[in-house]
Amino acid sequence: MPDPRLEIVRRIRAGQNFLVAAHAAPDGDALGSTAAMGFILEALGKNFSLVNDSPVPPQYGWMDLPAPLIERPRDDADAYDLAIVLDCGDGPRLGDLEKLLDPARVAVIDHHLGNPGFGAVNWIDPARSATGEMVALIAKDLGIPLTGPLAEALYTAMATDTGFFSFSGTTAVCLELIAEMIRGGLDVGTIGARIKNQWSMNRVRLWSEVLAGLSVCCHGQVGTIRVSQEMFIRTQTTPEDCEGLINNALRIKGVQAALLVRELPEGGVKFSLRSVGAVNIQTVAASFGGGGHKNASGGKLAMPLAEAEATLAAALCKVVEPLCG
Repeated sequence: MPDPRLEIVRRIRAGQNFLVAAHAAPDGDALGSTAAMGFILEALGKNFSLVNDSPVPPQYGWMDLPAPLIERPRDDADAYDLAIVLDCGDGPRLGDLEKLLDPARVAVIDHHLGNPGFGAVNWIDPARSATGEMVALIAKDLGIPLTGPLAEALYTAMATDTGFFSFSGTTAVCLELIAEMIRGGLDVGTIGARIKNQWSMNRVRLWSEVLAGLSVCCHGQVGTIRVSQEMFIRTQTTPEDCEGLINNALRIKGVQAALLVRELPEGGVKFSLRSVGAVNIQTVAASFGGGGHKNASGGKLAMPLAEAEATLAAALCKVVEPLCG
């Protein structure tokens, strides 16, 4: 079986028409990788569409895109040679877009542990710090310099998925790629400010209310955060305003694992888990039907908010206690 990275490069060189997609409700890695792949295809003179089940999140409205991000492929989209699906742990995370793609013409590039490989070609490497890192390597394989808007998109992808290069999954390759982009003219001060300084007053109010209710359990080793629909309504915010919120629980001295449960409008919750060091919370997420990485995972539960918080916190305690004494 050919190396999937080389096979994707071969198919990009050979094809002319492409779709580029990522998981719905894209975060920095998903959107940055999507934009970067578009810039790569543009540099090669290819035809492409950028597709996502969700619009560009407001906090990334500043990002240069090589084409509009559209919700559905165009009427003639069935003529595509390859759909490149980025940062998507499984097919359902594409949302309604999943059923519109032909699996025989899908290439998956992803770094999520547990990805089943739902494409015809699957380059899945959980050792990579971000999907953006993998897209950067594709660019280098194709001889595309990591400069300009391409570099900005890649930096956004890698910086946001590594906690600005502070998470344990940050790789040497990731930092070497960033160094290459800086030598090529990337202004990390400017792009970093664009990424970080996008808060609204409503978001500040949401975080103030949510963090006031932050609690710890398991002898101070597990931090829990709860976000209800009422909080969104009161502060006039959206789920996108929760990005990064969970990391505040890890700032508390002694906390080894963090949980955020967010109530969904249709019922049930979406949960996010984070941990430090040897605490593997991917196994906890997987036990509830979710997935992700050793130190960053998530999923959904069909439970009321308070019950989901208690259930997940208890599961985290079972993982943390043997490691932390």
